[in-house]
Amino acid sequence: MPHGLTVLIPCKDERRHLPGAVASAQAIADEVLVADSGSTDGTLQLARELGCRVIEREYVTSGDFKNWAIPQATYDWVLIVDADERVSPKLAREIKQRLAKPATADGYWVRRVNQFFGKPLRFGSWRPTRLLRFFRRDFGRYVGDTDHAEVSISTGRVGKLRSPLHHLAIWSYERYLPKLYRYADVQAQLWHGRGRRTNIWQLVFRGPLRFGQDYVLRGGLFDGAAGLQSAVLVAYGSYLKQARLWELQQLAEQRQREQQQTPAPPSATLSDSAAADSTPSGSTSITPNSESIDTAA
Repeated sequence: MPHGLTVLIPCKDERRHLPGAVASAQAIADEVLVADSGSTDGTLQLARELGCRVIEREYVTSGDFKNWAIPQATYDWVLIVDADERVSPKLAREIKQRLAKPATADGYWVRRVNQFFGKPLRFGSWRPTRLLRFFRRDFGRYVGDTDHAEVSISTGRVGKLRSPLHHLAIWSYERYLPKLYRYADVQAQLWHGRGRRTNIWQLVFRGPLRFGQDYVLRGGLFDGAAGLQSAVLVAYGSYLKQARLWELQQLAEQRQREQQQTPAPPSATLSDSAAADSTPSGSTSITPNSESIDTAA
């Protein structure tokens, strides 16, 4: 008997991309579950109009958010598809075939092909990669603190699917650059919490070295203008992590200096008048700069 499948789509303000993701998912899904983290552009209404079940919660990190959503899937098998991803017809057929047979694994690697403004990238850091996206609901959870956490299958039984999942990785600089900063901020916060520090040499060389690695050593130059721009973005992201870590260091040092410069509260002392009042009756009082001595009668 075929197993049921929930396609889980995490999103926020994805009105532009959601219809395409949902349409590609409905070819194989028994349920499309949209997990929203605070959309304000009409995404929620659109998701319901498209026949999706909708759940909502605030976003912390990608892994944390998806781990909250996964147990809420109705069916035993889950396929995670971001709003800017598309299930290819070949992948849909392959998943159907897997669901129709007795399971030989509890999770499957899926080959994701990244696109830069519609152009598939074959080289560099954005070359095709494998992600564990298709798995049994009760056996798969994300592990890791950053937005790039990966799924771990508790039983260890993992297979591979051959067909591609298409990823519209970068289609707008306006949308991608804030995401790049968020990635850098999360990583820098983790580094700072662990006591890691940066310096001027990291700020100077980290970005250029990463660009050379991505564009030359990993062959990004063979992807033409798309390869050049994707390598620049990878390098900028690397620099941004160091810059954000440097910023956190400065803030911490500034707070430490402020704490050190804060004067201690003044100690309690007797006022001159109080001291005078405390002079015992019959004692001798000496007036400064005066040679006279008054003795009480």
